[in-house]
Order: sequence, then C-alpha cells, then structure tokens
Amino acid sequence: EVTYRELKNLLSSKIIMLIDVRESWDIHEQGKIPGSINIPLDEVGEALQMNPRDFKEKYQEVKPSKSDSLVFSCFSGVRSKKVMDTAISLGFNSAQHYAGGWKEWVTYEMSEK
Repeated sequence: EVTYRELKNLLSSKIIMLIDVRESWDIHEQGKIPGSINIPLDEVGEALQMNPRDFKEKYQEVKPSKSDSLVFSCFSGVRSKKVMDTAISLGFNSAQHYAGGWKEWVTYEMSEK
C-alpha cells in the first residue's frame, strides 16, 4: 500500500503511472488526483492486455510495460486493491495501490491549503 506522502513523492518524480479505476462520471463529479489516468475498474484487465497502439488510442497514454511502476486508486481503496491483484496476476509485479483513495487525498489536500 502506498501512503499519501509516498504517492505525492512518486507523482512529482514522474516514475509511476497512477490509474484511477472509478467510473468516469465519478471523476467528473468528484475530481481526480492530478496526473492520474482513468481506466474504469471493469476495463483494467483488458486494458493491460491491449496492444500499445490501441491503448494509446483509447486512453491517450503510453501503455505501461510489465516492469513499470503502477499505482491504482479509487474512492476509498477497495476497488484499487482488487485491481492491483488483477494487474499482478497479469505480470505487472510493481503494481501497488493507494489505500486512502480519493477520499483521503482530498482531506490531505484541503488541510495543506
């Protein structure tokens, strides 16, 4: 599990891909962690197995390789944990999840401002 502080550092170093697995309407309604890309929960397994060209076309991002560091997030850490297990089973051994999710992120961001 990645903590808020670790996630902040990882994002500023640009060495991870942060994948938000909430539905797109959730993100439009609530917002998202800056730098994250949205791949809804039910698409992640398929997305991680797409060819790179199709992935880029659908998500406007370079498809991560199996050696890339991935961090999954959702609203409160339940869906992201599930999807991390899926990614690991597909060979993405550096997959982690942000247990605090959007709920914790917003709380910390508000208190920092």
